[in-house]
Amino acid sequence: MHDLARALADQLHPGAAPRDVTVRFGARRQAPVEYRSASRGGPVTVYAQALHATLYGLPMREESLPTALDELLQATHTTNAPDAVLRQVAEQLRNAAEIIQGYQYRAQWDRYPADVAEQLSDAHNRAQHIAQALDRVAPVFSHQPTAPRVPAAHSQSAAAPVASPPAPATRHR
Repeated sequence: MHDLARALADQLHPGAAPRDVTVRFGARRQAPVEYRSASRGGPVTVYAQALHATLYGLPMREESLPTALDELLQATHTTNAPDAVLRQVAEQLRNAAEIIQGYQYRAQWDRYPADVAEQLSDAHNRAQHIAQALDRVAPVFSHQPTAPRVPAAHSQSAAAPVASPPAPATRHR
């Protein structure tokens, strides 16, 4: 699999690191019309893993997902396991929380202003909270929904006015 990724990366530049190379697939103009608008792309390592698994009849393993967040972002467009991506993001958030906590302790030991340690503590707690939330929702993405869900009717009375959504905030550049 690594040899395949290396060979694909070498197509861009001999000796290029596979982790630094992405691929993009599209249909040529002479292709049937149903293929011309289709395209896909992502990290060469992800495609090498998928190609390797397909050629040898191997299942796609969750471990094949990249750990670098920029590569993981690209892999979200090519993976058939969105639940695995969410679990990987949760794991990265736990790692981030551990890093943040280390800086929080350092801020306390080195006697930085108290609000620095407090903000780091808050960031640590939020990262852990988000990771736990992703752990809870990831299994939902392991199965494709069979039918569109209809939102449950709320217990509002018919006479109760419906609030309109707030106007979008203007953005300054």
